[in-house]
Amino acid sequence: MKVDAHQHFWSLNKVDYPWLIPDYGPIYANFYPRDLEPMIKAAGIDKTVLVQSENSFEDTASMLTQAEDFDWIGAVVGWVPLLDHAAEQHALDRYCKHPKFKGIRHLIHEEKDPDWVIQPQAIEGLKILASYGMSFDVVAVFPNHLKHVPTLAEKIPNLTLIIDHLAKPPIKDKVMGEWADQLAAAAKYPNVYAKLSGLNTAADWNNWTAADLKPYIDFAAEHFGAERLMFGSDWPVATLADNYARVWEETNKAIAGRSEAEIDAILGGAAARAYRI
Repeated sequence: MKVDAHQHFWSLNKVDYPWLIPDYGPIYANFYPRDLEPMIKAAGIDKTVLVQSENSFEDTASMLTQAEDFDWIGAVVGWVPLLDHAAEQHALDRYCKHPKFKGIRHLIHEEKDPDWVIQPQAIEGLKILASYGMSFDVVAVFPNHLKHVPTLAEKIPNLTLIIDHLAKPPIKDKVMGEWADQLAAAAKYPNVYAKLSGLNTAADWNNWTAADLKPYIDFAAEHFGAERLMFGSDWPVATLADNYARVWEETNKAIAGRSEAEIDAILGGAAARAYRI
């Protein structure tokens, strides 16, 4: 099974996305399953993980409806209010009845407080999430959030944590430094996974190749192992730097030479396990 573990849809006339402004150019538009479908078929992708784009019930409801209409959407990562525990439980009671609802994400990188996710109320909310058997996608944008992953992993060892976009490593600057130290620290916890997604938009948008991504992917593989790494396109955000086909092709080039088992894990096995697809 081939899995794209990170993609989005949005409809600007149906759901409010405050972060998505005209300055974002090509992604300030509507993106629907019918737009992505021919691209995943061309790449040989069997399933995708549809990830929230806003901290709202409306966005989650829209994703779950789309998941009902398209079999290739294998999992939905929605949103619940982690700081309002009664509302969170009410929402989880409802959402967990849907067979494709597998976890949640909160746009922690949009919060003014970089330590938002480790405040006591958020920790308690994540403990509630874990009690439902759901996972948590961590939008850990280096340097503000990746350092918190070990704290979350220790405090909630029964919660599957999935680091989005390798926490946006400094690929454009061609350095690793503190990012590498923090990623290695997070990888020590067996309940932590990471996504090889959004890496092209962490590189030089106008001039990137597999060679730019490979050192960061290799470092992640060294510490997580292929069984806890997963490919994600980050479509349509990835189109800021290139098209779907090239993201798929360059990622495959960057992992070429690994064993068949490792490649199978990165391109599907790890995501299928983490999201119970």
